[in-house]
Amino acid sequence: MADTPETTPAADAPQQPPQVSNRIVTQYVRDLSFENILAQKGIKGDATPEIQVQVNVDARKRGNDNQFEVITKLNITSKTKDAGEPLFILELEYAGVFQISGVPEDQMHPFLLIECPRLTFPYIRHIVANATREGGFQALNLEQIDFVALYRAQLAARMEAQKSQAEKAPIN
Repeated sequence: MADTPETTPAADAPQQPPQVSNRIVTQYVRDLSFENILAQKGIKGDATPEIQVQVNVDARKRGNDNQFEVITKLNITSKTKDAGEPLFILELEYAGVFQISGVPEDQMHPFLLIECPRLTFPYIRHIVANATREGGFQALNLEQIDFVALYRAQLAARMEAQKSQAEKAPIN
């Protein structure tokens, strides 16, 4: 018989990464503004709108362990296609407080700015649709937002700003 070292099944088993847990503690509208510019100017009619949506996501750690507030900011402008006259402006800040565990520290930033907004987006879409409908326009049903692409664009912009800042810094 050949001598073979005895191994226990636990020693041979690969280490399991910790289970990721992402629970919404609460979510709420931080700020909502809707301006019906068309009605303020006294203009009537069914203008064909051109919709511009700007999205920004921010996150910060809260006092409690593993709790983070993630804020999705939308700035939506509707203008007429032909003359570029503004029809309405909608600004929304929607926040979610998340209890997160099991996410490695080096992956927390993208997790907060990608996965958390994905969870709150259906509520944001609902609020935008209701606000535009109640504001006198056809309900605006937002397209799905690619939070991965948004994260990459924000990261690239931040790196470009740092590079620009470094080039402007005086050398002593």
